[in-house]
Amino acid sequence: MEVGSPGHKEEKSIFFKWATALALITIFYNFIEGAVSVFFGFEDGTVTLFGFGVDSFVEVISGIGIWHMIRRMKANSDESHDRFESTSLKVTGTAFYILTIGLIITSLVNFYKGYKPETTLWGIIVGVISIICMWVLMHYKIEIGRRFTSKALLADAACSKTCLYLSIVLLTASVGYEVTGIGYVDSLGAFGIAIFSFKEGRESFDKAKGQLCGCGSECNQRSK
Repeated sequence: MEVGSPGHKEEKSIFFKWATALALITIFYNFIEGAVSVFFGFEDGTVTLFGFGVDSFVEVISGIGIWHMIRRMKANSDESHDRFESTSLKVTGTAFYILTIGLIITSLVNFYKGYKPETTLWGIIVGVISIICMWVLMHYKIEIGRRFTSKALLADAACSKTCLYLSIVLLTASVGYEVTGIGYVDSLGAFGIAIFSFKEGRESFDKAKGQLCGCGSECNQRSK
């Protein structure tokens, strides 16, 4: 069913309830995840967890833009970006680029100094929880997006998939350090976060230019 097609009011209502719930859950989850990750990343001296937390805060800005789009779609069924969403995407993209630079510089300094975090235990905990939550969010966004042929929700699902990859990087680096005790592992994890942050920044600017499928190819898939 096309979201913008006439009739099917009940189905449209179901779609917007799901889409709104998923957007709000994404926003609040990323905010909590960001707060926990930044706090423990700073306390334990792990740049990978700290960078992951900042990334989560940036995702909150993106999530607010998606939530705004859903509210506007409910009124006129238009999935293109308005001025608020485009500005939000540009701010998000800029923040991701700044984060990328910061992580690379910090990682290089840590490499040079041979710095070691106190522990990466919280990185393991946050990583496991995030992988589970991101998979669930991605699953439902894809399912609802395909059911109602919503490119916006499928594009958001692709972004959740990127967040899932970030969580895997965090978990891998955190476990790697706990097992080996080699400080370089945490720095390598931060490099991994930086790579994905750069990718997210580029995709945010692509979507701001009107390329709705910036986060991946999920929105190009036909609904089943």
